[in-house]
Amino acid sequence: MAAPVITITDAAAARVKALMAKADKPVRALRVGVKTRGCSGLSYFVEYADEKKRFEDVVEDKGVTIFVDPTAVMFLIGTEMDYKEDKLQSGFVFKNPNEKARCGCGESFSV
Repeated sequence: MAAPVITITDAAAARVKALMAKADKPVRALRVGVKTRGCSGLSYFVEYADEKKRFEDVVEDKGVTIFVDPTAVMFLIGTEMDYKEDKLQSGFVFKNPNEKARCGCGESFSV
């Protein structure tokens, strides 16, 4: 079996479960992808997903389901999704081996 497009840490899995439990309506999964924006060209997005879209990869790990947007797969192969929280900020952090550069503010990247 091929390795998943994206892996998820224990901290990220716990945060996904907490977010899904607090959602206004039942949520089947989180969708992860990339959008064109920011000073380096691409940025990650995470959103609730009610259903799997056509051609999406499905990653099931640590009790959570992640749908990977098909247009993002080539940018995300080998990425680890983590969750970090400190005094100033909290959020999902992506450790992506495909990144060639990241902008100074950390909001966007290029491959």
